[in-house]
Amino acid sequence: MKIGYACLTVGVPGTKLRSCTMKNASPEVLEALIQSNLDSLNNALDYNIHNGIKLFRISSDIIPFGSHPVNSLNWQEKFRCRLAEIGGKAISGSLRLSMHPGQYTVLNSPDENVVERAVDDLRYHAEFLDVLGLGEEHKIILHIGGIYGDKKAAMERFIYQYNLLKDNIRNRLVIENDDKQYNISDVLEIGLSQGIPVVFDNLHHQVNPDGKFTESEWIKRCSATWKKSDGLQKIHYSQQDRGKRPGSHSATIDVSGFLQFYESIKGINADIMLEVKDKNLSAIKCINAVSKPEIKNLEIEWSRYKYLVLEHSPDNYNKIRQILKDKKTYPVMEFYRLIDEAVITPVKPGNSVNAAQHIWGYFKDSYNEDMRKKFEKTLLKTSKGESAIPMKRLLWKMAEEQDKKYLLESLYFIEAAM
Repeated sequence: MKIGYACLTVGVPGTKLRSCTMKNASPEVLEALIQSNLDSLNNALDYNIHNGIKLFRISSDIIPFGSHPVNSLNWQEKFRCRLAEIGGKAISGSLRLSMHPGQYTVLNSPDENVVERAVDDLRYHAEFLDVLGLGEEHKIILHIGGIYGDKKAAMERFIYQYNLLKDNIRNRLVIENDDKQYNISDVLEIGLSQGIPVVFDNLHHQVNPDGKFTESEWIKRCSATWKKSDGLQKIHYSQQDRGKRPGSHSATIDVSGFLQFYESIKGINADIMLEVKDKNLSAIKCINAVSKPEIKNLEIEWSRYKYLVLEHSPDNYNKIRQILKDKKTYPVMEFYRLIDEAVITPVKPGNSVNAAQHIWGYFKDSYNEDMRKKFEKTLLKTSKGESAIPMKRLLWKMAEEQDKKYLLESLYFIEAAM
């Protein structure tokens, strides 16, 4: 079982994707953007492999306007070597990759123009994974689409268009239940009849349910659609953001809720894609929750979180330090509960100053009086309630100049470094 996240890598410099407006999408601009985005993808893969994250969804925006006529660049050939290198890294690192076209890629639309654009988009996604040199287990996830007043006819249109697709697209395509139109029963009906693997999405199921079976029973039924060549069955897991519309993803994954789900599917061998706003941070959290209980895993996590927690809640900072002292225990649920509680606590100016002074301690003997005065000036402004971002950016610059890897990996800088 692999646990992963989708598209964006939070708090990791050098992983941000770039784009441009359509009017500025010249071949020269697109070439530069693609080069930058592939570098970012490569950095994200390095991060994932280093942190034991073996499942990752690549953003559809990796090639700007990848399926649009405005992009006439032959990116497949121009970047073939670079893409093969990145794909080889994923394979050697046992990383399973996927892509998920957006809501406008609708295969069952009654509008032929919409379908034509959808096929172009699927062709782009399949080509990208093909040029990476990845096998069929690296999938493209798609929703069935709209109903258009007649669900049965719309499902038949999907099946018809699916069977017109080229083999390299069909061999990668998997279908997923959505939160409005097609529940898991509908999607399984198509999947079983056409031999298309089905991804079960737990939150979509909660919002758009079919109550005939439990979640774990539906997941077992979905497993029948996955062939050996498709790789391990995939599941999408997310939690409801309280106070938001039904189906909205939470800011982070609550470990206790995830462990309940994990226990409910014991015996089912499936890869779990997390759909959550803090992306990789929750992926590491969930991996630690189900991995061999070694206190060093939490200590590594604490090195990333400690100054962020100190800034938000000195009380929780001290509690976490205390529970990590016992090296014979593995307090993973309490550890992440205290972190989650801390990071939603509003920052007080005094706590922000305190955290910054801790970090300044790494540099105070390395810089001259002018830099000390510059730091104290930003510190004074922060103490008066002004934004802490300028102060953090100054400290981040120092960390970069002195290559303080411990600090460069700190989530304290998550806003300042991006």
